[in-house]
Amino acid sequence: MPTDQVRLARTSDVDDVARVQVAAWREAYVGLLPAAVLAALDPDEIAFEWGRALLTATDHRLLVAVNADGTLVGAVAIGPGSDPDLAESREPRWGEISLLVVDPAARGQGHGSRLLSAAVDHLRETGDDAVAMWIPVDDEPMRAFLVSAGFGPDSAHRDRETGDGPLREVRLVADITA
Repeated sequence: MPTDQVRLARTSDVDDVARVQVAAWREAYVGLLPAAVLAALDPDEIAFEWGRALLTATDHRLLVAVNADGTLVGAVAIGPGSDPDLAESREPRWGEISLLVVDPAARGQGHGSRLLSAAVDHLRETGDDAVAMWIPVDDEPMRAFLVSAGFGPDSAHRDRETGDGPLREVRLVADITA
């Protein structure tokens, strides 16, 4: 009997990854990003970029969660830490989660936890000792999820331009050696 699983993404997954990403962002970022930005999210453009990334990236990975019937319901993107202050540090070696999304219709079924666990396992396999993820400061559901998984803020923050003013983000980090 098929079960829910996490696996490496294939180029044939990019349309579904884009669909899930757009749905998740349109729900999670209401009030955090301008409505015009959310409305302008184009699944075809996002799918194209994911396809390009899958074909060219050598040190980044995209993992997907599929449910028992094979429907793609979530994705997590991982790679080496990109923040200069972490990259300069020799110890520990940092990985980064640049995307973690679950289809709003499939939340609460453990897909996010499975994706996060698989991401951490993969980062450990590549030699990372710690992981970082940037989230909007007001994204309380994601913060609560990550804190429950052992992440915590490290006082770093940044502002991203959204077209309607800056979006403040905080960096959450976790030791993944245990």
